[in-house]
Amino acid sequence: MVTAQTVRLGLIDGDGIGPEVVRAAREVADEALAAVGAPTVEWVRLPMGQRAIDEFNDPLPLVTLDALAKLDGWILGPHDNASYAPEFRASAPPGGAIRKRFELFANIRPARAFRGVRAVTPEMDLVIVRENTEGFYADRNMFAGSGEFRPTPEVAMSVGVITRAACERIAHEACALAATRGKHLTIVHKANVLPMTMGLFRDVCYEAAAGYPDLRVDDEHVDAAAAHLVRAPGDYDVLVTENLFGDILSDLAAELGASLGTAASLNCSRTQAMAQAVHGAAPVLAGHNRANPAALQLSTAMLLRWLGSHRSEPTLTRAGDRIDHAVAATFEAGIATADLGGLASTGEFTEQVRARVHRR
Repeated sequence: MVTAQTVRLGLIDGDGIGPEVVRAAREVADEALAAVGAPTVEWVRLPMGQRAIDEFNDPLPLVTLDALAKLDGWILGPHDNASYAPEFRASAPPGGAIRKRFELFANIRPARAFRGVRAVTPEMDLVIVRENTEGFYADRNMFAGSGEFRPTPEVAMSVGVITRAACERIAHEACALAATRGKHLTIVHKANVLPMTMGLFRDVCYEAAAGYPDLRVDDEHVDAAAAHLVRAPGDYDVLVTENLFGDILSDLAAELGASLGTAASLNCSRTQAMAQAVHGAAPVLAGHNRANPAALQLSTAMLLRWLGSHRSEPTLTRAGDRIDHAVAATFEAGIATADLGGLASTGEFTEQVRARVHRR
């Protein structure tokens, strides 16, 4: 747990490019924490993915789950469960299983354009708040089982779950965030064709938002919101939506603003948070020093700011701000990895970010 003297954070490499981008995130975090005189971090390295299968015969072993229960936060590298042996692909992906185990109900996904990075929509600067525990993602809404089943060989079905309790807590998370930004909240749903489930989501979000009189609140159907994001993303500030819709819209927004290589993400409950980039494991890039570490570095900045707020430790917040500004300044200087049209390697980009965390 976090104390005034030390911060214990988990470090989970995962698969593919995971070890490279997790190392890059840690290096930048250490640099920023030292620059602002923040408490020392004790990094707790934990196994997940193929290496965990090799050692524990489990992609998400109990030793990792037990350790995470004792931590306030951790950095999660990407997993490549598609490459696991068939007996390990049948279970929930490790990232989703961690979210479910620790009730990380809020998935905060900012999407922004950076100077120096070519963007389809240069005015992009919004946050998608995604409910993370139920909705139409079958692996997260059942006490037991995946929520998907086949009553006959020719029929497959999936259970979607929407509850008042989950809607209320994600709505309050989104309202609180919107109150710190442009004071505009958009509820994204599909109540015109799913009036019971999506109607409940929309209505409960409106009820919660009534407690925030300074906010301007509206709602849109998800298909209209997708089109609106392409046409006029500047019309949005904070969007709140269910699991599947949030996953899709955040990928779209990331690509419009820059790319998935810059798409940061924080998964959090009331007491714990996990930094996790939106992108996948990119196994073809693994070990070649070509991966873009920016998304996980920005996710780590979000984690430090979350810790700073929840533990009343302003130096952690300042360290997160330093990382965020340093990544943006590196892009503005024209330094980027190949996926963004640049020439920098993973290590070179990280060194540039580390140098800039010392600049206020």
